[in-house]
Amino acid sequence: MWGIYHALVQIGMSGQGTLDKVAGPVGEALIMTAVGLAVAIPAVLAYNAFTRRNRIWLAKLDNFAHDLYALVTMGDKKV
Repeated sequence: MWGIYHALVQIGMSGQGTLDKVAGPVGEALIMTAVGLAVAIPAVLAYNAFTRRNRIWLAKLDNFAHDLYALVTMGDKKV
C-alpha cells in the first residue's frame, strides 16, 4: 500500500505518469502483498486447526461431565 501511495505522490509531483515512475513502487507493493499473504494464510489455517482441536476436546470434556453427573445423581452411567 505504501508503494502505491509513494507512486501516486511521485506522479502528482512530476505531473506525468510514466512507466518508470510507477513500475518500481507498484511492483514493490505487489511483492509485499504476496509476502503478507504467504504469512497470513498459514496463520489462518493453524488458527482453524487449533480451534477445531479445542472444540473436540471441549466436546469430550462435556460428555465426561455429563457421564459423571449421571453416575453421581442416579448411580447409572447410561442416561
